[in-house]
Amino acid sequence: MGGSSNGCRRLLSEINVTPLVDVMLVLLIIFMVTAPMMTKGIAVNLPETTAKALPQKKKHIEVIVSEKGNIFMDGIPVDEKSLVTKLSQLKDKGAVSQVLLRADKKVSYGKVARVMAGIRQAGITNLGLVTAPETVAPPKKSRK
Repeated sequence: MGGSSNGCRRLLSEINVTPLVDVMLVLLIIFMVTAPMMTKGIAVNLPETTAKALPQKKKHIEVIVSEKGNIFMDGIPVDEKSLVTKLSQLKDKGAVSQVLLRADKKVSYGKVARVMAGIRQAGITNLGLVTAPETVAPPKKSRK
């Protein structure tokens, strides 16, 4: 009848892993594409500047002041007093050598100055202000 069979059927005991590998590769690609997009957790409208970016050092903490004046240390909400305490502890452990301050341009100057003073009070003198690159409009053509 169709096919050669000796009357004895042999079970196939191997598992086909090709579909599993395909799914894992698709998931890997999805994670590779979405991971860089997940670095910005808090929306901050940065002021613009013409200064060039500074080279990055490895041991840095990012302090963010949101539009509403909330303070975040590496994405974790803190108040001004606990910011000083936590930064002091990290400085004493040698876990931080630089603080990058990212403040929304709508935040009052006084709030930013208080946060900067708190960072200085924690013993950290290497402070960088994060800004967005200035967008320059093309020159307008004059009509003659």
